[in-house]
Amino acid sequence: MSDLPEYYFRVRDNGATVFRIETENRQRRIEMDQIAVANIRNGEIKPQGNRELDERDTTAIRAWMEERQRHLKQREIDDILRTVDHLNLTTQWAQSKATDEELEAVTDALLLAMHDLRSMLVRKKANRVLQARGAEEA
Repeated sequence: MSDLPEYYFRVRDNGATVFRIETENRQRRIEMDQIAVANIRNGEIKPQGNRELDERDTTAIRAWMEERQRHLKQREIDDILRTVDHLNLTTQWAQSKATDEELEAVTDALLLAMHDLRSMLVRKKANRVLQARGAEEA
């Protein structure tokens, strides 16, 4: 049982409920003692009950929060890249397999979503190009 981590983080929408893992007891059972709630959006750590977190607890929780934020950012990029793949598969489907009825069911929604995405991407790209030119000229 000594291979267990000292803390367990039960993921929630904006962070986690934090538990301290206890295995040093007579029955050698795993006990999970809730010690805090961590919010990764605002960086807040709220001790639970009348508990006071020590520096070790706070350091472990902050390290988890930083790692979680990195993980979520990477997951977001992965999701976008999967979307690119899915768009390519959708194009292939529309070209080679879709019936007229199937295309009728999805065409307007796809066109509007792609137009919205394209417009925003072109606008953002233009802003980055203008900023880069301004930086070069300065």
